[in-house]
Amino acid sequence: MNTKNMDILFDFTYNNHKFARTTNKIMDTKLTLKLDDAVIEKAKVYAKNKNTSLSKLIESYLGVLVTPIENQEVTPLVKSISGVIDLPTDFDYKKDYKKHVLTKYSN
Repeated sequence: MNTKNMDILFDFTYNNHKFARTTNKIMDTKLTLKLDDAVIEKAKVYAKNKNTSLSKLIESYLGVLVTPIENQEVTPLVKSISGVIDLPTDFDYKKDYKKHVLTKYSN
């Protein structure tokens, strides 16, 4: 991948796996948001600790939100536990959970 016009927006490590979100530097649009002062201050500290700007942090977060699930990479941890349980295609987890709760808290 050519990263000449790319900018690292957000990167972090979870369970020894490195994740990064990049964006193209070509297009920027100004956006004004009204947010709680305490949230802004905590977010600024977080962004500083991650060596990024608050704008880039928010852009990265919004980018993740609008990326279709099928285009998101599945982490190695999720891949390792996928398929551990085989359930019938007509399995109704809500019904089963309701039954579990009723059994657990009855009597």
